[in-house]
Amino acid sequence: MKKLHKLVISSFAGPFVMTFFIAQFILLMQFLWKYIDDLVGKGLDSLVIAELLFYTSANLVPLALPLAILVSSIMTFGNMAEHYEITAAKASGISLQKLMRPLFASAILISLSAFFFSNNILPYTNLKMGSLLYDIRQQKPALSIREGVFYNGIDGYSIKVGDKDNDGKTIRNVMIYDHTQSGGNKKVIVAESGTMTTTSDERFLVVNLFNGSSYEEQDKHKNGFNSHPLMRNGFKNYKILFDLSQFKLSRTNEDMFHGGYQMMNLSQLKHAIDSVSTTFEIKKKQVTGNMKPYYFFLRDSTFYKRINSAAPVTYNTLQNLPGKSPYTIALNASRQIKSYSSSSFDELDNWEYLVAKHKVEWHRKLSLSAACFILFLIGAPLGAIIRKGGMGLPLVISVIFFLLYHITSITGEKLAKEGAILPVQGMWFSSALLLPVGLFLIYKATHDSVIFDGESYKSLFKKLRLKK
Repeated sequence: MKKLHKLVISSFAGPFVMTFFIAQFILLMQFLWKYIDDLVGKGLDSLVIAELLFYTSANLVPLALPLAILVSSIMTFGNMAEHYEITAAKASGISLQKLMRPLFASAILISLSAFFFSNNILPYTNLKMGSLLYDIRQQKPALSIREGVFYNGIDGYSIKVGDKDNDGKTIRNVMIYDHTQSGGNKKVIVAESGTMTTTSDERFLVVNLFNGSSYEEQDKHKNGFNSHPLMRNGFKNYKILFDLSQFKLSRTNEDMFHGGYQMMNLSQLKHAIDSVSTTFEIKKKQVTGNMKPYYFFLRDSTFYKRINSAAPVTYNTLQNLPGKSPYTIALNASRQIKSYSSSSFDELDNWEYLVAKHKVEWHRKLSLSAACFILFLIGAPLGAIIRKGGMGLPLVISVIFFLLYHITSITGEKLAKEGAILPVQGMWFSSALLLPVGLFLIYKATHDSVIFDGESYKSLFKKLRLKK
């Protein structure tokens, strides 16, 4: 490998790694902001949070990787152009294409790695992230009994504590409603004071109450009447165990998430597309076959036979036939076909949407790799044209192009899922739009374009004024 190639690759590697992790961090903060309400206040273990963030980070790679390639390629060639390294290379007989060859190879390698990641690793991380996030969102908030407020987080109990001492254990003016027995508020426990502690394994909450009473309404049947005598028991010490297992994070069997299209690789998606498409076609044929009797209901009905037996057929004849009138029969049939067609078309729309989602996911795994390479084709010549390095102008231009890619990609995906366009059109729309831009920028950079040079535009305006 030539020293110049080593210089180009080393200049590219640093900004690429830096921008990749910066993009990952920003996207991860966006994820936390989105799901902050589902994470806070549930007493989750730090390892659970770390596991969720790890799988989420892997899930965000398809967004961070194209942005990192675009920014780093602009920064690399922008720095080289700013320090006249590209000019020196051209003066030595080295064209811009030769200077870009090592990064062309690097971009191809990154694109292939992105395909391997999206096809083999991303389905696994999506499965782990989806199941863990589902369990966290189903998790009950952590035990938090506040002063003067009824706490209903423990199933079957409603607890109110008047005051809590500074030690965090001693409680005063305690009232507990026991709803474990069906029938409403039939048992109430009040106490002057008490203590709250948890067992060593944190499976139970132990509440010791002091100087109180329990009131329980009992059901009795006597002489054909139901009576509800009140039983009152005083106590000096009363102990209650509350099961806290409901506050522990319970993991759902991951098999229930395996059928998701985001948890499949290309071969699995292809098999699923064939299966879902076949089912969709069967459903369409079933709907068509089931609707025919509604259109031709008269031919198979006794009403039709009665009409044929009556001669001549007039309005009065129809009115005098026994049974329901023709108007009632037609109205009922119309209502039936309207109800059936509405529910059937909704079901067909759902199946068509499911087919589209599987096809979109299949093309996504390929379009990600193409997007990485195409954004490099845009970034490398763009850096040579603007001749600016660092995190200033290159970052601004990178964000503009990345937003263009991201918006067109999301728009195409949405249109494909809604059935407005084919999935192959929707998922490759952004790549087809940006590829000519990249080729155009390579052509302009090769011929020392001045499209981003402000002085050239000023001189052009001066010439136009002089002509006037």
